[in-house]
Amino acid sequence: MARSVDLNSDMGEGFGRWPLGEDAALLDIVTSANIACGFHAGDPDVMDRTMRMAAARGVGIGAHPGFPDLQGFGRRRMHMPDGSLASMIRYQVGAAAAMARAAGAELAHVKLHGALSNMASEDAAMAGVCYRAALEAAPGATMVVLAATAQEAAVRQIGCPHAAEIFADRAYNDDATLVDRALPGSVIGNPAEAAARMVAMVGEGAIIAASGRRIATRIDTICLHGDTPGAVAMATAVRAALTEAGIRVARF
Repeated sequence: MARSVDLNSDMGEGFGRWPLGEDAALLDIVTSANIACGFHAGDPDVMDRTMRMAAARGVGIGAHPGFPDLQGFGRRRMHMPDGSLASMIRYQVGAAAAMARAAGAELAHVKLHGALSNMASEDAAMAGVCYRAALEAAPGATMVVLAATAQEAAVRQIGCPHAAEIFADRAYNDDATLVDRALPGSVIGNPAEAAARMVAMVGEGAIIAASGRRIATRIDTICLHGDTPGAVAMATAVRAALTEAGIRVARF
């Protein structure tokens, strides 16, 4: 059984006067934060405020780049040339790295968002374009990848530091990709169920798909979506269950 695991959450996803999620409360529970870079959500003020809160708590700061899709929250698939995709990633990660330094911290990691992440989990070449571009903008950052998918294959080929991630609040297909949000049961909202799943997966060193299939994998970090209703209660339950099972929760 893994004796230590990171707990991360997507946040900084408000925009202007419209808040989203309970970032301050989540930052007291999680150990890493994936902060929106303004394309799928967030803006410079939200990014700055969220990074400063994270830095004050010693929470690892990560860039969470996504497609330029504010209306669709980055959850609609888009197709673009590799050059444009790379530029889009460099732009967002570069901004996040600069904002992190202004907040007195360093950018610790990069994690792709939404539809961009889902597409990269199915296409190692696309994932490679994203990660190489991210490393050009933030050479010291760790790439957070969906465990046992094409994303992990891409970072292994590149040879860069990476952290393998599983999700507490999402169901899995048999190939380790996430069940489409349009399908019933794709999002797990019960904190006790999510907590039990995470203890089981970390304990077994495997993703447990909706079918019951086990997919052996390295597990470095667990994600909880900050925009999911009840995210704070879920984060609290997951952390408590991991600790009770003898698994230390700490930054990767």
